[in-house]
Amino acid sequence: MALDILYFAWVRERMGVAQERVEPAAEVTTVAMLVDWLAARDADSGEALADRARLRAAVDQAFVGMDASIVGAREVALFPPVTGG
Repeated sequence: MALDILYFAWVRERMGVAQERVEPAAEVTTVAMLVDWLAARDADSGEALADRARLRAAVDQAFVGMDASIVGAREVALFPPVTGG
């Protein structure tokens, strides 16, 4: 399953790209599992995604928790917590 991954703010800066298309293994079925899979690809990604408590996600443009399913999703966005003002 091909997914478009979007990175925002400091996540984008640390990953070194704003977006990428990936094909995780079929057993990667939740946002948390996807983050683990992305982090395991290389040391830079692992470091960029190390502080999972500071990550938020959206699946197909809807805010979700890390335990949300990505099965059938087309897009996953990763970003820091958002504050209003």
